[in-house]
Amino acid sequence: MKLFTPLALPNGAAIPNRVAKAAMEENMADADHAPSEALLRLYEAWAQGEAGLILTGNVMVDSRAMTGPNGVVLEDDTHLDRFRRWAQIARTHGAQVWLQINHPGRQMQAALGQATLAPSAVALELGSLSKQFPVPRAMTEQDIAEVRQRFTKSAQLAEQSGFTGVEIHAAHGYLLSQFLSPITNRREDQWGGSIENRARLLVDIVRSVRSVVQPGFAVAVKLNSADFQRGGFSPEDARRVVEMLNPLGVDLVELSGGSYEVPAMQGEARDGRTLAREAYFLEFGRDIAAIAQMPLMVTGGIRRRAVAEQVVESGIAMVGIATALSIDPYLPRAWKNGQDTVPTLRPIAWKNKVLGSLANMAVVKFQLTRLSQGRATRPGVSPLKALLLQQLSATCQTKRYRRWMERRAVR
Repeated sequence: MKLFTPLALPNGAAIPNRVAKAAMEENMADADHAPSEALLRLYEAWAQGEAGLILTGNVMVDSRAMTGPNGVVLEDDTHLDRFRRWAQIARTHGAQVWLQINHPGRQMQAALGQATLAPSAVALELGSLSKQFPVPRAMTEQDIAEVRQRFTKSAQLAEQSGFTGVEIHAAHGYLLSQFLSPITNRREDQWGGSIENRARLLVDIVRSVRSVVQPGFAVAVKLNSADFQRGGFSPEDARRVVEMLNPLGVDLVELSGGSYEVPAMQGEARDGRTLAREAYFLEFGRDIAAIAQMPLMVTGGIRRRAVAEQVVESGIAMVGIATALSIDPYLPRAWKNGQDTVPTLRPIAWKNKVLGSLANMAVVKFQLTRLSQGRATRPGVSPLKALLLQQLSATCQTKRYRRWMERRAVR
């Protein structure tokens, strides 16, 4: 397989090439938590870059459960016109465009002022930053049923808006990933214990979504290859989950890894089998490819064309690229034209790994903000400056979000 050949999906649709713009946390909603003009400009740049697949950043299935204070929410049809514009712009150059739908579970900051739900009442362990995340309430059967319904509704609305698929986020320590991990899921009912029970909600959601969308609408899953915590979600668990997804009409599984506590998706994996610098999860992908009946995508650290080609030639169907496309949104087009561009951020070698992870995300967000303003990126920006700017912005956005929720509560 070659990097710039089409990929036929199980549903009969085709992705024009094997390069995907992987999801990043943009947090660029407008005042209604719908897609903003800045977000549309950002996706216009990525569309011009000619990636075969464009995955959006987190779109929340519940306005009360946010991964960030300025996130986009799709829980009803109030602002579908803006979502239609988003899909139309992102599809301008022929890419498949999938909406990533998500629920944070316990990974929601206390400052947002909302009740935090999770499979079990297990708090995040982030050292001095732990207090920024409340101890969650263990979900009831009613809570679980509502989450399943919300993922299904958001997928239906995505299809109505003109997106060509959805990706159900079950990685990076968010809610569905929390159900999958024995560390965060300590339930003793049908939702906990064995991997079959821990995967039950994800499987139910996939079945529900697949039943309400058209056959040609793609349904994908983002899954951790491992969460890199002792006693947590393991590579063996990941294989079993993929086996359970095999008969459900899933069109692609994206493999990543880690969580807020162990940000392996940024290259901090604690496992010798991951590549040290690029394609962190390729070895896991090769293992899972042996049993997967759907195409696989590997995301994490890829920024060189030669590495991307190595991934595809090894039998992995798609290459997911995030950070490199925050620096150069036109990277796939450049590679297709024979250029060997290698977008790279300034290294961050802080001793505090949690702060280093936050700084890395802030530097990426700094690039996204500049792109959304039609400005050139600055990959050499000071991580400290980017982090301080991000913290200031988040403080203002948090206040706006809380006011928005207060207005909705009195309607």
